[in-house]
Amino acid sequence: MPVSLIVLAAGMGTRMNSDLPKALHKVAAAPLLHHALNAGRSLESERIVVVTGHGAEEVARAARDYDEAALTVVQEPQLGTAHAVAQAAPLLADVPGDAIVLYGDTPFIRPETLAAMLAARARHAVVVLGFHAANPGSYGRLLIDGNTLLAIREFRDASDEERAITLCNSGVICADVKTLFSLVAEVGNANAAGEYYLTDIVELARKRGLTAGVVICNEAETLGINTRTELAAAEAAFQARARADALENGVTLTAPETVFFALDTHIGRDAIIGPNVLFGPGVTIESGAEIKGFCHLEGCHVSRGADVGPFARLRPGAELAEDVHVGNFVEIKNAILDEGVKVGHLTYIGDADVGEFTNIGAGTVTCNYDGVMKHRTRIGKRAFIGSDTMLVAPVSIGDGALTGSGSVITEDVPAEAVALARAKQVNKAGLATKLFERLRAIKAAKGKS
Repeated sequence: MPVSLIVLAAGMGTRMNSDLPKALHKVAAAPLLHHALNAGRSLESERIVVVTGHGAEEVARAARDYDEAALTVVQEPQLGTAHAVAQAAPLLADVPGDAIVLYGDTPFIRPETLAAMLAARARHAVVVLGFHAANPGSYGRLLIDGNTLLAIREFRDASDEERAITLCNSGVICADVKTLFSLVAEVGNANAAGEYYLTDIVELARKRGLTAGVVICNEAETLGINTRTELAAAEAAFQARARADALENGVTLTAPETVFFALDTHIGRDAIIGPNVLFGPGVTIESGAEIKGFCHLEGCHVSRGADVGPFARLRPGAELAEDVHVGNFVEIKNAILDEGVKVGHLTYIGDADVGEFTNIGAGTVTCNYDGVMKHRTRIGKRAFIGSDTMLVAPVSIGDGALTGSGSVITEDVPAEAVALARAKQVNKAGLATKLFERLRAIKAAKGKS
């Protein structure tokens, strides 16, 4: 049965004290919206509709960045959650099956929980995700009779007896697409806030003789982000879970509390991650690789047997083949390093292709930018690049070639050739002594004045 996702992401997030739409604030280097979409990924959604409002263009762009097929619609004005869901109706009018309503500021709903809601749909027309709250506060309360959900009561409309209930509403709802929009069309706004509440569809469904049910999840899954404090708490919660998952999956973390993951970080088992490593978006570390301490990685791929760091940076487009060594204070960007390449220290390799078993000496720089355009450097197999070589792109170094230390290479170097490109050394006998004497005299004169 096909499933569609409706993600509500229209909120301004006033309490965030930010110009950025709330759904675009980041946890684990990804917008909150991406976390919500990620939860639905395992469902192989028939269609995704993101309901935008504040910062609509930015939110729409973020949705397409995650899934280029995602559809967006603007809720204007913003009159409540039922009104928001209604905006998606024209985009799902021809889609059969169920729809799940998610929220762009609730990042931790698990795919397993959504699967349980879909399973519960076999027994109920409407399924609501609930949780038992340690401190129910102003959450809406779920009114149940056995396994049947009777109603959802918003806190401001609830009686004292209803407020004593700890089973709370997450806002996540699953129903048949046509049933959902039919019920939403009947929702009114005769409540304390004057808004159209999506929660009202439960009572409306019962009036039609339809049943509603509840799936209960852990409260931690329903964490919503409304303030910077809650954003920080969400980051901590994500990292704690990601570290635990990595350890459970056979990754060694020598100082787990100091490693930070992105939403899409992939690490194979038997990889070793040192202390104070930060993973940005788009990183894959294969089994058996090692990332030593104080490294920053983003948009890169590290193959089996490679080791990186300490104090190295891999930027987007860095591709390290098997058994590559990238040492301390090395930066790699948009470059492919073939098997066995060694880049030991103090080096920048950008916009480059480096052949297998080549050695790059300390202080080497691929000079890839002319102030307007980027240019590529190509280094062949088993070459040796001497320390402090400047490779002024576009330039090619042939297989087995060697560059002398301190060279500035501006022309292609043939295979197996030695390239020396530096000024001739001139020694002036005795000049150092005379120069130091003069400098000391100048310094002494300044000290007296």
